[in-house]
Amino acid sequence: MKTRMVMNELKGILHFICSVQFWRMAVLWTLSVLTSYWQLFVQRLFSQKACCFTRQLPPTTGRTRPVCVITGATSGLGAAAAYALSKEGFSVVLAGRSSQLLSKTMIGIMSRNKDAHVKAFQVDLSSFQSILKFRDSLQQWLLDSNMHVSIQLLINNAGILATSPRLSSEGYDQMMSTNYVGAFFLSKLLLPLLRNSPVPSRIVNVTSFTHRNVFGAQIDNETVTGKYFLRCKDYPFAHVYEFSKLVCLLLFSYELRRQLGLMDNFRHVSVNAADPGVVKTNIMREVPSSISHVAFIVLKLFGLLQLPENGIDSILDAALAPPETSGVYFFGGKGRTLNSSAQSNNSRLAEELWTISCHLYEENKLACKDFSN
Repeated sequence: MKTRMVMNELKGILHFICSVQFWRMAVLWTLSVLTSYWQLFVQRLFSQKACCFTRQLPPTTGRTRPVCVITGATSGLGAAAAYALSKEGFSVVLAGRSSQLLSKTMIGIMSRNKDAHVKAFQVDLSSFQSILKFRDSLQQWLLDSNMHVSIQLLINNAGILATSPRLSSEGYDQMMSTNYVGAFFLSKLLLPLLRNSPVPSRIVNVTSFTHRNVFGAQIDNETVTGKYFLRCKDYPFAHVYEFSKLVCLLLFSYELRRQLGLMDNFRHVSVNAADPGVVKTNIMREVPSSISHVAFIVLKLFGLLQLPENGIDSILDAALAPPETSGVYFFGGKGRTLNSSAQSNNSRLAEELWTISCHLYEENKLACKDFSN
């Protein structure tokens, strides 16, 4: 019995290693992170003025703490960023799928920071109804706590790397829903709370260097919902990850910044993107453990692997940059920034993505209203 299990495991590992998606991750993802660090090196060597931003805490009004919402806050980068921002005086709202892990994160933060002000909400970012419920619960909590009904910071950090296809409650690809569509829906639903802020507020979208591997991206309803990828014979999970969490999220960041600039009431809301680099988190949990273990060893030998406590530097830089800083891609810590890929700066693609995403938002909003009635 044990021998059969070992053989099946070895077959699974061999099948994974022989897949195109594995080599896409192993080769292209490594090259893309090296490209980002090379750009930092060239920038430091030849640029007269390296573009770096110093961190600034948002001003407080009276005794009210600034409020920060962090998705994917049950572990890894989300949990580390939550702790760091609690130390900076934020009231931190943890949003995650597992109530058990949320409680564990809360206890961990409060044991290390006795002055921490933390609240947790269970939310599934692949479900519009769950996001809507979270928005309502958050507003009610702010009212019940006699706090200003606003938030100052939203960090869209949640993301998954699913190696097999699965459906969300709306019938979308779950990885597309969690990594991009859910972040779009949440940002749209929380914009009124960001607008209500008496001080400048901000959205930070956590992206990645792997966006550099996507060329000739096609933006339509089928790709944004992930239905196109679900029909593929072999689920292209590495490509879907790049496209969802990365290209779409970056295009969205830049287009949202442009859209907010056109509206008088939203001009004090800024949007930045943060790329943490290679961080040792549990996002690789669906990859065979022996392969992810070897990958982490190799990355550590090259000096590319960071622990979450270090990987959050670019997220904190993006979150705490001066209020007028918007539409900027942070990478490498120390307030440093880079230019993202040409594809992510394609304004035509960004407008197409915005139109399709808004249509999906209205579609789901109407469906939830019909369901309630």
